This record gives sequence, structure tokens and C-alpha cells, in this order.
Amino acid sequence: MVSAVGVAGLVVMVLVNSAVTALMTRFFRVRMHTRWGGLVYAVLLCPVALTILGVILSVPVGVFVTLDRVSFLFVAVALPLVIGMTFDYVWMPSPDEVDLPTSTN
Repeated sequence: MVSAVGVAGLVVMVLVNSAVTALMTRFFRVRMHTRWGGLVYAVLLCPVALTILGVILSVPVGVFVTLDRVSFLFVAVALPLVIGMTFDYVWMPSPDEVDLPTSTN
């Protein structure tokens, strides 16, 4: 049976991994000067970072919730990857549309 602490830990894990994905996706979109470069790097590199972060965050949660490998990959990697990339691509403006202040030098 899953306790309230276990559910809260899973929610925190999903939120943290989603935020990391959104930040990594934004970084790749800003740095890449191609149309598909940011998406390709986000799809290839974000799951690696999310897996490592998910293992680290699951240590305190693992006492309260036991997940098999497929469930862990869904909860800690796939779901936050979709949420974070959707947040960056749909809700945030494109990096080309953002006006940056000019330098005073």
C-alpha cells in the first residue's frame, strides 16, 4: 500500500524532473541555431539527466513506494520529459521572439 509520504515524494520527483527538462530544453533552444537542433539534443540528453536525477530523488521515496523498472522509467523519465518539453515549446515564447536589452558599453 502506498502512503501519503510516498505519493508526495513521487509528485516532488515529477515536478523537479519536469523543471529540469524545461530548463534543459530552453537552454538547447537558445544555444542551437538550427530549427531541429534543440529538439534533438533535448530528446537525446534530457532522459539521461532525468534518469540520474530520478535515481537520486528516489532514494528517500523508495522506502515508501516500490516501483518496477517500467513504472520508474514512466514516472521519473517519460512523464516529466513530456511535461517539461510541452511547457517550454507551448507555453514559453520562442527564443527568437524575446527582446533582450542592449548593452550599455
